[in-house]
This record gives sequence, structure tokens and C-alpha cells, in this order.
Amino acid sequence: MTDSKNTKTPRDTHYAKLRRQFRDKKAGVDPNDPKTFRPRPHQDAGRVPEGRIYLYGLHTVRAALDNEQRNIHTMYATDNALIRLDVESPSDLAFPVEIVTPKVLDAKVGSDAVHQGVVLEADPLAPKHLNDLERSDLILVLDQVTDPHNVGAIMRSAVALNAGALITTSRHSPQESGTLAKSASGALEMIPHIEVRNLANALGELNKMGFQTVGLDSEGPNILEESLQGKKLAIVLGAEGKGLRQKTRETVSTLARLDMPGAIKSLNVSNAAALALYVARTKLK
Repeated sequence: MTDSKNTKTPRDTHYAKLRRQFRDKKAGVDPNDPKTFRPRPHQDAGRVPEGRIYLYGLHTVRAALDNEQRNIHTMYATDNALIRLDVESPSDLAFPVEIVTPKVLDAKVGSDAVHQGVVLEADPLAPKHLNDLERSDLILVLDQVTDPHNVGAIMRSAVALNAGALITTSRHSPQESGTLAKSASGALEMIPHIEVRNLANALGELNKMGFQTVGLDSEGPNILEESLQGKKLAIVLGAEGKGLRQKTRETVSTLARLDMPGAIKSLNVSNAAALALYVARTKLK
């Protein structure tokens, strides 16, 4: 948990400035020379026109280009990034391509973002719905998991293990963003993402659709492998620390735990999701 209060003093700021100046001098960077100086993120970095998002990184952008459901407005890229993306003729693309320097991309997404020389300005994907799950036999449900890095990693595991969808709550869950997409490394384009307002109601609908909804809990009464009985499985995971909410625990068909023989009995939620999906996919086979 992070402290939202700003505890920095003027003294801290002064010494931080001195450290930056030392690093710049050591790297041969002159703040007065535009050829060597790269400005640090400013308050506008990462802002995007309303209703759109920035997608960045080679894997993320390649997956977006291959996704017919992704509406792209503009690509900003370096010459090298276009080569690495195998884009031989930018004029053949259905949207404009602007050849830019890395400094321009830093200004769009922040210099801390690993954009690898390419940024897409695009619309978020169209929302999916529970009734799109008729043919799925394995889905993943997240109960207020808020960290976009974790959710992105979970998406990668879900795609790797052929899950049919990822369900999250509308509140207390990350919205589609460049950070989420980069963490998913292309998986965002490959798995339906369904947002629901009331998770308990959604779990009830999944039960009616024939899914065994299995809540993962480190203190669950049953071992996961021994609890999976349905032909359609929905694995439900809660946020790190607080885990599943009480209403969710009361709504799922089964509460189960991963059998952890070591001294540590709980895992990062993205690791737990990968293991649970593997167990569930093996059971369905």
C-alpha cells in the first residue's frame, strides 16, 4: 500500500535536483543543448484526446495492428520501430503514420514508459457481454483487482491457457490503458474483456449458464484440484491483501485453495491466476 501524502521537503527536492545534474553531466547531457537533453515527464505526459487511449510497445502495437476490431486513428513511430514491426509501406495502412523521434513519444506517454519507438492513438475496444460466453468452457473473474500490471499479466496467462474471457468489475478495476496493454504484451487484443457492475449478480448468471464458479482463497476448505467438477469453469480471484469480498464468497459455487506445500501459503494474484488456470485447463481435458 502506498502513502498518498507528499512527504518530500524542499531539502529533498534540492538534493534530487543535484543528483539529476550529476547523472546528466556523467552521461554527457547538457540541459542547454537540445541535441543531448531529453526533458523529463511533465504534467501533460500521457494525456490523450478524450475517448481515446495510447497503446505503446512493439508486442502491444503489433497485436493491435492484427486485431480487426481495434479502431486506430494515428501511429507515431520511429523509422527503426517500423522496421521491427515489419511495416514496409506505412502509406498502405488505413490510418496516418507520423515518423517522429523518441523525444516526441516521451512527451506523449512519459519517458518512463517503455514505448520502444511506437505509440498508437486508438479507441478502446468495444465492450463484451456475458451472453458472449456461450461457447467458453473456462473463464477468469477478478474481484476488484486494481493493479493494471497484475491484470495485464493475468491476461497473458488467460490467453496462454485458452480462457474464453476475463471478467472484471466496473469499479475498482483498471480501465483499458497503455499500461494495461503493455503489461498484457498483446493479450489485451486476444481475449474478450467483460466489465460488470454487480459481480454477485454476474456470478449468479454464470451459475445459470452452467459454470461452476470457484472462488480461490488461501484458507479455502477444499483443494482446488479436488473441487473442480463442472464441464464449464469460472475461476474467481480477489485483490491481494483483502482477497475475495464476503458477498463474492457467499455467491460462488465453491471455495477452494491452491495446495501449497511450502512455508508460504499465498502468491501474487497474477501467479495464483496462472496456476489456477493451468489446474482448471488440465481438469477440463
